[in-house]
Amino acid sequence: MRVIPRRNKDRPGDESASPPGETAPPAPASPTDATQPVGKAEPGGTEARPDAATRPLPAGGAGGPSSPQEALGQESSPGGVQTETATAVLPVPDDEAARRRARAAERRRQAAEVKRSRAGRRRPRRQTVPPTPAKAADQHRSALLIMVLTLGLLIAAVAVTGGLIASSMRTRPVALAAPLHIYPVSEATPGPCPAGTAGITGQAGTGPTCYRLTQGIAIHKVAGLRVQKSRVKPGGYDVALTLRPVDRDAFARLTRATVGRDLAFVVRDRLVTLPRVDMAITDGKVVVTGSPDRTTANRLVRDLKGGR
Repeated sequence: MRVIPRRNKDRPGDESASPPGETAPPAPASPTDATQPVGKAEPGGTEARPDAATRPLPAGGAGGPSSPQEALGQESSPGGVQTETATAVLPVPDDEAARRRARAAERRRQAAEVKRSRAGRRRPRRQTVPPTPAKAADQHRSALLIMVLTLGLLIAAVAVTGGLIASSMRTRPVALAAPLHIYPVSEATPGPCPAGTAGITGQAGTGPTCYRLTQGIAIHKVAGLRVQKSRVKPGGYDVALTLRPVDRDAFARLTRATVGRDLAFVVRDRLVTLPRVDMAITDGKVVVTGSPDRTTANRLVRDLKGGR
């Protein structure tokens, strides 16, 4: 920083200039032109630089500086290059530090408010309150009712499942040990059948009888074969024979042609039973009646399966 002295108003401007080639005597120092001592602070609080010597203003128009560089306190180099003066680093004023502290405190306060607002938005935990005796009794009755209902549903499910399993077992095909041949009977004559006769000898109430047979069908498996109580004769038993779908059509055609006649059920060339066809059977459900007791019905079932 350079201190520029004031020009005395009484001093002449251009008239005091020395003629060319002569050196003007130094002007006497006046109290206003005196510079402040080196190292002494100026009234504005800026310390004067030691190298900032006081120079009189060069002659110029209206007593002003000859160039902007000199007016700003900068020296002009011969080439017109300006040389910058050193800038002193000033300490931060106290009011700036206070503003920084205030801003930091404001940021901390805002962060605390954000945390409190987030905590307020969180769902509060539900406090568990012990139930009253009446409420506890209601809960106990509800639990007991639910347990009873669940047990009932479980029993019903077991019953339904058991019925389905039993039904599937009843409808499971029953393999016969020997094929069951069913022939329509065309004629019955007393006595055994002669050799070479297309017939089979059976035991009737009058003795041995020859039953002449026509073309029939052979069955290897049945859908069901069981003993049941008789629906016609009280105290008697019947044998229920259920054919598979593959054999029902052939058996239906056979029964349509033999209504009112007998059918011979033959297993291993032995006449097992000789029922009479009362009507055409189209659903494959055959009921053989006439067994006086369960033992006789069970023996008939065993013979139809081909047991020995």
